[in-house]
Order: sequence, then C-alpha cells, then structure tokens
Amino acid sequence: MKHANVCPTRPAAAPQDVAARIEAIRRNPNFRRLASARTRLGLSLAAIMATLYFAYILTVALAPRALGTPVLPGAVSTWGIVAGVGLLSLGFVLTAIYVAVANRHFDHLTKSLEEEVQ
Repeated sequence: MKHANVCPTRPAAAPQDVAARIEAIRRNPNFRRLASARTRLGLSLAAIMATLYFAYILTVALAPRALGTPVLPGAVSTWGIVAGVGLLSLGFVLTAIYVAVANRHFDHLTKSLEEEVQ
C-alpha cells in the first residue's frame, strides 16, 4: 500500500537558484535585524549566566566558609546550597526569557522575512 503524500513538496530547485535565494535572504534587512537581535539576546543571557556561575565557583574556591555557613543557626541547609539552587533556577528563568522574547519579537520578524522572500 502506498502512502498518500500528505505534505506536498516543492519541486527541487537548481543549486544556482538555491544559492541565489540564500544570498537574497542574507542581504535582506529583516534577516540582518533578526540575526543581530538573536545574537545580542543570546550573548547577553549567556554572559549573565557565565558571570554568576564563575562567581559561584570562585566563591567555592576562595571563600568556602561563606558558602558553608548555615542559612539559619542550627539548620542543615547552607548558603552554598541556596546559591546552587538559585543558580540552577536562574538557568530556567533565562531560558524562559529567551523563549518569551523569541515568541514575541523573533517570530514576527521571521514571518515578515518569509513573506518578503517568497
């Protein structure tokens, strides 16, 4: 039994056509704006995460007693555990920020780019 072609495909384009389309997309101002915005956001969020992570690691290396101090007198949990959980949570928060910005702004730029290119 043959499978029905549920999603029709475009006819194969010649390699020159593909290269020309790629070059047209690269020159498009919307593509440049999209690529620039995605790069800026990604690098900014990565820099925040890396800075706080390395600060945590340096604190572990240089001031381990600060992170070994109990949160409350007599408590088992230390500030190191709190900072580690906070750092892990920050990763999720930064990911959520990226997704929210991507859904709000990048999708709009991508759609307008697709409309211009076709």
